[in-house]
Amino acid sequence: MMASPTDPGRRPDASRALAQYRGRAARYDLELLAFEPVRREAIALLDLRAGDTVLDVGCGTGLSFAALKERTGPAGRIVALDPSPEMLALARARIAQHRWHGIELLEAAADDAPLDGHADAALFHFTHDVLRDARSLDHVFAHLRPGAHVVASGLKWAPPWMAATNLFVWGAALYSVTCMAGLAEPWDLLAARLQDVQVRTRALGGIYVASGRVPAPRRVHH
Repeated sequence: MMASPTDPGRRPDASRALAQYRGRAARYDLELLAFEPVRREAIALLDLRAGDTVLDVGCGTGLSFAALKERTGPAGRIVALDPSPEMLALARARIAQHRWHGIELLEAAADDAPLDGHADAALFHFTHDVLRDARSLDHVFAHLRPGAHVVASGLKWAPPWMAATNLFVWGAALYSVTCMAGLAEPWDLLAARLQDVQVRTRALGGIYVASGRVPAPRRVHH
């Protein structure tokens, strides 16, 4: 039975996700080809400048690297993290092929990646499991500067009357995530940590792009 937008679903399962992506790594680029316009839109919303540092959370095979490097330039830095060694092997090959510099690969989950400093932006492209895990978000946000741009994109439930779209979302989610919870508004935990949040929908309501900025710390008045 298809999960409804109110179905709590399962919590993210890290071991299941690793097995899932181990099997998908070789064909991953082809699978995501149709979603490249969404990736380009998401990266454009990061509002990156030359020399910026950006976190690519759940970087996969490095499909975002070219567009991120184009915007951050030779002095920019990309910190890309993914728990899948198979995915990162392909990302490493992509870096070597293009002779890119300034890209650091971390084989780690988002909740305990060895991050340092404070980045200017963070990208969560089709990383639903990460977005449903508050600990992962807290860890990433601890390494973002105030004002940093954050963009997330991925699958979402369309309105109930869009049955064909929801059938697509259901099939794609079963194949690519371990946690069906939160597909009505996958960005809600992220939005609670941001200001100036905007959400755009694409693909007849089945895909979203959410953006916002990290707020400045609140001043305590004595």
